[in-house]
Amino acid sequence: MDVTLKSSQPAAEKTSEPAFDRFLLLLGQLNYSWTNTESLLIHLIAGLSNTDKETAVVTFLTLNTTRARIDLVERLSKLERVPQEEREAVLAVTGKVQRLAGLRNRYNHCIYSFDNDSGDLSTIQMRVADRKNRIKVGEMKPLDREAIQGIERSLDDLAVANRAVWQVIRRYAYPI
Repeated sequence: MDVTLKSSQPAAEKTSEPAFDRFLLLLGQLNYSWTNTESLLIHLIAGLSNTDKETAVVTFLTLNTTRARIDLVERLSKLERVPQEEREAVLAVTGKVQRLAGLRNRYNHCIYSFDNDSGDLSTIQMRVADRKNRIKVGEMKPLDREAIQGIERSLDDLAVANRAVWQVIRRYAYPI
């Protein structure tokens, strides 16, 4: 796929460029795939806590971050009553899901910068990164072919993770 983000158009008109349109489509797919996969944690919560799906949904929605939801699932899987094989299967899938969170977070917690002169598009991270003796804010990254390919790989990886979570749900007969 050829991704070109440069144009002689004014910055305000650049959002209609095919490359940016492709990025927006991929970002939408990433968010849909992510939400769909993260919601599978509901079934893991229900199964590991020996509760019904409705209670697990309330628990899931009460926790307001992916990290908190994954922490809960991992902690439940580490209870003594959970067999080692089941624990390892759950930890394997939560590890996969957690590793995939970074890219989604990058594109959902940034602003987009259009360079009026070159037509280049970049992301600017909207977070503070603490270092040993300083802070780093506003890290810029180009939205280029490599970025697009990263999202495409992440979509493939999310599909694999989604199937792996479903395998655990079915294997251990968690509530559906």
